[in-house]
Amino acid sequence: MQRYCTATYMGGVHGVRGRWMSAQGALRWLPFGVMAAVAVTDVLAGPSLGFLPLLTLGPSFASVSGGVQRTAMVGLVALALCIPLAAYNGLLLRWQNNLTIVTIVGVTGVGMLAGHLRLRRERELADVRLVAEAAQRVLLRPVPRRAADLQVALSYTSAAAEARIGGDLYEVVTTPHGVRLLIGDVQGKGLEAVETAAWVLGAFREAAYDEPELEEVSARLEASLARHLGGEKFVTAILAEVHDGEILLLNHGHPPPLHLGADGRAAAVEPADAGLPLGLGPLASGRPKAHQVSFRGGDRILLFTDGVIEARDDGGAFYPLSERVHLLRSDDPQDALDALRADLVRHTGGPLPDDAAMLLLHRQT
Repeated sequence: MQRYCTATYMGGVHGVRGRWMSAQGALRWLPFGVMAAVAVTDVLAGPSLGFLPLLTLGPSFASVSGGVQRTAMVGLVALALCIPLAAYNGLLLRWQNNLTIVTIVGVTGVGMLAGHLRLRRERELADVRLVAEAAQRVLLRPVPRRAADLQVALSYTSAAAEARIGGDLYEVVTTPHGVRLLIGDVQGKGLEAVETAAWVLGAFREAAYDEPELEEVSARLEASLARHLGGEKFVTAILAEVHDGEILLLNHGHPPPLHLGADGRAAAVEPADAGLPLGLGPLASGRPKAHQVSFRGGDRILLFTDGVIEARDDGGAFYPLSERVHLLRSDDPQDALDALRADLVRHTGGPLPDDAAMLLLHRQT
């Protein structure tokens, strides 16, 4: 059965979600803790000082994390505490205590309304998240873990953990012309970037099977973007085609990939004929030509977007990718790429400021 690589999401999404759930659990118990603290403080302070109005903090906090019923329950608990404490303070049936009771009822009512509106908004956001995940599956499909004699590893990190998708794009397809790959970065953010990524990926998936030459695949992408893009929008990209003992690379203004030889050497693969980003049209001298790079058994090639090399630490230093190539020597390419991604997140000390996609190709011996 064919196995697939799955994208790893930012910051880690699972870690963010875990912290969020822990915070939610703390918020659920916060109203009771606050009311208990008010009751204890009021008893210890004696009848001379009144802390009863602070019981309104209970339903106020409940509306932040709970629903309508939970907020109402917390309000009832606040009232249940208010009456015996008022008797202890000698305030029962006095206007001060009556005002406190009215305040608790009013705050509880407002909190119930706020909780209802918040839950409705959360349901709407959940629906939007489902749509985003569906778009993720359609646009950025899992890539095959094996393609011909290649092992393929993938890491995709969105700068917005909840969005799950950004402006970076990738694809790996096995065609009659060989294994063809695409990695790119759409200028801009948001839905417009996702829409542009959809055009590029759709055109590539079609052209990769139809066109015998990599340059013609590039021309099809350029033509597709010319119909859809306007102004100064563009897409940086690398197109690749794997053959016996070599890989063809066609660079459209994208960061050069890293070639890791089986002998331990590593070097950036600078394009001999650089092209403009897709969407800006060909150079005056014509379209760029693909260049050949040796790619033999045991070699690896890392293709990545600029979100990797432009990630900064707290001091403003860029991520030193060339100094981290040793992380890519692990026997399993996916383990190697996961280690590099974890190191990248440690370097930034938090969420990445930009999306980051990485493809690691390993040629089996």
